Amino acid sequence: MPDWILPLVTLTGMEIVLGIDNIIFVAIVVAKLPAEQQARARLIGLSLALGLRLGLLLSIKWLMGLTAPLFTLPELVLLHELAAREVTLKDLILIAGGLFLVAKSTFEIHEKLEGAAAEHGPAAPAKRAGFRSVLVQIIALDLVFSLDSVITAVGLAQDIWVMVVAMLVAVGAMMAFAGAIGRFVDRHPTLKMLALAFLILIGVMLVAEGLGQHINRGYVYFAMFFAGGVEMLNLKARRPRGTPLKLRNPELPPPQETAK
Repeated sequence: MPDWILPLVTLTGMEIVLGIDNIIFVAIVVAKLPAEQQARARLIGLSLALGLRLGLLLSIKWLMGLTAPLFTLPELVLLHELAAREVTLKDLILIAGGLFLVAKSTFEIHEKLEGAAAEHGPAAPAKRAGFRSVLVQIIALDLVFSLDSVITAVGLAQDIWVMVVAMLVAVGAMMAFAGAIGRFVDRHPTLKMLALAFLILIGVMLVAEGLGQHINRGYVYFAMFFAGGVEMLNLKARRPRGTPLKLRNPELPPPQETAK
């Protein structure tokens, strides 16, 4: 068996897993656009993600420069386990991206809760985001996720072409399923809330990594997949018998039972 097959399969799987948070973020942000613009925004956003990944991959010398220390943090007296450590540009990008992700997800949750509370009062017009605003948000998070993706690729494979093929396959899978995932999440508010909670966890993890505290992402993914599986069972238990889950629209009133 050729030496490149195992790294290619492993790296492709890792890139797809690392792309889950990117898909969820794109799905939630794009949902604020008019329906006719959503597919275009997804395509542009994920294409930019691929471009950033390939650009960073072909600029490995510059990428490795991100790990050069900029300054040193002194030892914190109150936190004895956090000794003096060097801070790099990569750390600052991870911290900024994590804080942005936490803030964005928190605002989205607040908006959802406020919207649910307003259902009992006067109907407020739905807020729509601008196309450029959505693209700027996607690009900002794409940069952070691309750093994580490319650094993982460099650690798992030695050949540039293997990394490029893995990224092409992973982003192709993201493009193929992003629309279906986005529509499904948007139709089910509880799943959307879980997705936002997942993004908050990812944001906290990025901040922790920027501060030098590595957290195994597998724990976060396992917890969210477990919670998502439980919620899928709840959706199946709540829907009318015989109604396919994918066709159920929460905005429509439940069907009336036929009087006997």
